[in-house]
Amino acid sequence: MSMLTDRDIAELVAWRRFLHQHPELSNEEERTAEAVVGFLGETRPDAILTGLGGYGVALVYDSGRAGPTVMFRSELDALPIEELSGVAHASLVPGRSHMCGHDGHSAILAALGRQFGRERPGRGRVVLMFQPAEETGDGAAGVIADPRFGAIAPDFAFSLHNLPGVPFGEVRLKAGVVNCASRGLRIVLHGKTAHSSMPETGLSPMLAVSRLMPALPELGRGRFDEDGFRMVTVTHAAMGEPVFGVAPGRAEIRATLRTRRDADMAELCDAAEELVTRIAAEDGLRSGIDYHEVFVASVNAPEAVAHLRRALDEEGVAHGEDALPMRASEDFGLFGQAATSAMFFLGAGERHPALHNPDYDFPDDLIPIGARVFMRAARNLLGGSAG
Repeated sequence: MSMLTDRDIAELVAWRRFLHQHPELSNEEERTAEAVVGFLGETRPDAILTGLGGYGVALVYDSGRAGPTVMFRSELDALPIEELSGVAHASLVPGRSHMCGHDGHSAILAALGRQFGRERPGRGRVVLMFQPAEETGDGAAGVIADPRFGAIAPDFAFSLHNLPGVPFGEVRLKAGVVNCASRGLRIVLHGKTAHSSMPETGLSPMLAVSRLMPALPELGRGRFDEDGFRMVTVTHAAMGEPVFGVAPGRAEIRATLRTRRDADMAELCDAAEELVTRIAAEDGLRSGIDYHEVFVASVNAPEAVAHLRRALDEEGVAHGEDALPMRASEDFGLFGQAATSAMFFLGAGERHPALHNPDYDFPDDLIPIGARVFMRAARNLLGGSAG
């Protein structure tokens, strides 16, 4: 099995830090995608697909022999967060930063590209999928909808995410649900604006908002460790204009709906829509609802988990199931609807700054650990020398 050299690791770290300095938001990852192609072009992949589902990039390393297609996936996008880490390679783009570690995940995939560039798998194909727009839930859906994806559709799909709060270098992995389904609910209430001295001539959404704010969270039920768990979190509310002379005629509420199972999400959406329609009608308001950032539940297939556990054991990486499942969402779940898939979570350290915090930075020493696990899983499935 081709191994990473010290020079490889140094160059991968430098490349990761370059990505960190030049973050791009979801659906804007044009230069990040170009950096992937530029960095891995020298590995001479058998095919390079660009513009997948936006700015996605897939590199294919084909043995030329019959066998399964095994995909490893990372993410390209950053977040609209001002970085406060103080590291020398901090973001050079104001208000943008890699506070989720997607730069590090991409460096781990690049490490695989280095190794498969030197030695192809014994059979089948490896696909390295650098996916756009994970943070908004658009990316996996866009990639899968691209007609070209059919030519590289995987039999197995694997991914990882770093996880602060877990001891450094340890892994958390289990079969079944590992990330919740979620979606953003936007509610718009329409009444009639009036002069603030004559509010009776208008129709204010104030009372409807005051009723919906507590009623939406009350749609939640069950404990998180139960399949019927559902949760609603109100994240934003706005009404009228920030002035004193106008009584409002319009309001907007945003909330995040969250469930462990996709079937429960459908029921929760129905309940939320019925609630909004009823309260708006009682106050004579018109209402509108739309959904954003839709994530299906991420469910690890037992067979894929078994392959990862074998790789972890063979590489001497400690692993357990605690901390799973998580309430947070991940759009990797969509790939699991057509492939035998699993994601594991790689500990970034018990005291490491949390994901999406402004002082976060991906730990570079995780790059060779993640690459070793993925590489072992690939060789176990597809063969190749064990040197």
